[in-house]
Amino acid sequence: MKFIVAAAGVVAFATVGTASGAYAQSAGDAAKGRAFAQQICTECHNIEKGQRPSPNGLAPNFETIARTPGLTAIALTAALRTSHRTMPNIIIPDDDLRNVVAYVLSLQ
Repeated sequence: MKFIVAAAGVVAFATVGTASGAYAQSAGDAAKGRAFAQQICTECHNIEKGQRPSPNGLAPNFETIARTPGLTAIALTAALRTSHRTMPNIIIPDDDLRNVVAYVLSLQ
């Protein structure tokens, strides 16, 4: 629930920040994003559509994240680059980040 609230705040911030189009980014590869998430994220999150709940009860599953109202690639990228009290500070390389974002958004 905290992630959804944080993501909603990031959506509002990212929407204001993108009016100039200065934050455009290339689309990622959802299949590569799923493979990365399988290796890195599954200790805490369920990453597949329809899986509930996550192994860590505080970690939302990826489908729940994907269905956050107003979620965009920019908002999710900003959320994943921001540390959270309940999430490890994982630094995801840019290409992998784009791929994970593409994967999560494919679950919408």
